[in-house]
Amino acid sequence: MAARGREDHNNEPGRLEFALDVPFPSSREASVALQSLSPDREPRRGGISKHLELTGSTLSVRWSADEARVLRVSVRSFLDHLSLVVETMEMFGPLL
Repeated sequence: MAARGREDHNNEPGRLEFALDVPFPSSREASVALQSLSPDREPRRGGISKHLELTGSTLSVRWSADEARVLRVSVRSFLDHLSLVVETMEMFGPLL
């Protein structure tokens, strides 16, 4: 599994955006990852927002933040959780 990230340019001056697309072997595994990584709607706080979306077997995540430091912390935290989800799915084998 490989993830692809990119920095997006936006229309709002001073706002930073980052996008990450994570392909999974199947849409079922991508759906499980989405459910695991977004159990509750996060309130917008600290000048950052995150949006998760599923398209087929690809999980797409988009961040928007006022500060680079806040964006880095949020992305890093998400990647830690994503790693745990992927390791857990690999440990239990393919989803049927």
